[in-house]
Amino acid sequence: MSDNDKTRINRVITRTGDRGDTGLADGSRVSKWHPRIQVLGELDELNSGMGVLRARSLDADLDTVLGLAQQLLFDIGGELAIPGHRVIDDHDLVELESRADTFNAELPPLKEFVLPGGHPDAAWCHHCRTVARRTERHFVALQEADEDAVNPISLALVNRLSDLLFVMARVINLRQESPEVLWQPKAKRG
Repeated sequence: MSDNDKTRINRVITRTGDRGDTGLADGSRVSKWHPRIQVLGELDELNSGMGVLRARSLDADLDTVLGLAQQLLFDIGGELAIPGHRVIDDHDLVELESRADTFNAELPPLKEFVLPGGHPDAAWCHHCRTVARRTERHFVALQEADEDAVNPISLALVNRLSDLLFVMARVINLRQESPEVLWQPKAKRG
């Protein structure tokens, strides 16, 4: 039997978490409120949001990068599900940075802060960016509670992902010819 033939999940309803705890992949059990589980939930929400974005008609290069990011988020979840396990490495971090730089080269320089908005896909991309930032904050809380629980490269990758999503939102607006919504200081708003 090959690895591809192995069943990973054959039953979804297990009832093992009915008392408020959940199992990690190493067999240990922790509270569903444990910081590790909080990060796993944030990663899941971020990955789901990016899935919604990918369900739209995006340019192939944007979809490819989002697909890569979704895979990396699942890898990070695997790291957290197996204490001490590490998958994400410097190569992954450099790859996301490179993709962000490539997209950013298409964009005019910013002269003001950008508000979330513009094209609906760009607005959703901004939403995903904010979920990535929240995920990062929960990651830091886990790191402060248990430094060994966090792969520092994975934490950096989530940070880079939020930057990438910001750049991608701007690219979507540019390509869709949808004006970016710029912040105006109160004194200039009239």
